[in-house]
Amino acid sequence: MIVRPVLCLALMLLAACVAPRGTGDLGIVVERAAGSLLVVDTTTRQPIASVAGLGDLSHASAVYSRDGRYAYVFGRDGGLSKVDLLTARMALRVVQAGNSIGGAISQDGRLVAVSNYKPGGVKVFDAETLELLADIPATFAGGARSKVVGLVDAPGNHFVFSLWDGGEIWIADMADPRAPKITRFEDVGDRPYDGLITPDGRYYIAGLFGEDGMALLDLWYPEQGVRRILDGYGRGGKKMPVYKMPHLEGWAMAGGLAFVPAIGLNEVLLVDSADWREAGRIAVHGQPVFVMARPDGRQVWVNFAFPNNDTVQVIDVPSRRIVRTLKPGKAVLHMEFTPRGEAVWVSVRDANLVRVYDTQSFRELTAFPAGKPSGIFFSARAHRIGL
Repeated sequence: MIVRPVLCLALMLLAACVAPRGTGDLGIVVERAAGSLLVVDTTTRQPIASVAGLGDLSHASAVYSRDGRYAYVFGRDGGLSKVDLLTARMALRVVQAGNSIGGAISQDGRLVAVSNYKPGGVKVFDAETLELLADIPATFAGGARSKVVGLVDAPGNHFVFSLWDGGEIWIADMADPRAPKITRFEDVGDRPYDGLITPDGRYYIAGLFGEDGMALLDLWYPEQGVRRILDGYGRGGKKMPVYKMPHLEGWAMAGGLAFVPAIGLNEVLLVDSADWREAGRIAVHGQPVFVMARPDGRQVWVNFAFPNNDTVQVIDVPSRRIVRTLKPGKAVLHMEFTPRGEAVWVSVRDANLVRVYDTQSFRELTAFPAGKPSGIFFSARAHRIGL
């Protein structure tokens, strides 16, 4: 008769000994070679746990549940893994395709979508259970299936994505998750390679690999269709081989300008966000991969493709000048700002290190080992559109 009260007392005492914590200063670092994650604390600037068994993470990305507790990790092998940051355990995992490239979480946090190369299309899952709710094949002219890239969330529980092979942009209205309503925009350009959405959720922009320019869709007025911007930005110049595709997801909006990487050029393009016309260029150290704004918009940080991937440059937005060049080491793959921007974390794959820099003084604050680190994703992404 006394077993239950004693058990309850023991559980209460155990709970009292374990300090509760939130998830606002947590994040993950992808260890691509091992198929594992480091759970990190941005306050102490150190890893606090490791999670293994996530499969092929050679091109992994992640989004977060609304409360920041769960990271949904998209692996190159088609794996979708739901990781609990507080317990540092795999909560759920499904292998949903043969080759996937990223994903998104809906505005209400109930749906997780994955973009797939093989078979081409998007699959949508229940965020709680990872039950498959919808399978959207990316079928275009002639019945072929296209690789899907540039998948983002948009207001109103919509997903927007591009068809690499089909040259199209699609909007999926997920009001009924089991019966998505698809709006297609055809002939948007040659091989859209990635997509982004502005922080306010209004504009979706797809970069075009097969031609100089980008395709812009105003989600407030989708009936106006897709229009071309930056048409011919590389015309007349000599392009170099592209060793790594630029990533538009981490693009920078600062000072009324968009800072975007140019394909095959050692330049960052400046675009006036009022009319989406080119407003200038900044010559940089190499071909940009990520062009990312500090949260306050004062600085833009740029990393580069091989063979210049040992370098990071910092652009001062008001002057449009490079104010610092850093050499973190070979194969800088990703950067992530802390939520308020006082520090930036940099993954240095070939040095097996994550370096953390002060964004005011550019001083290295710390460095810690990580196995072939690539993507760095902090839980503050849970509250940002398109991330």
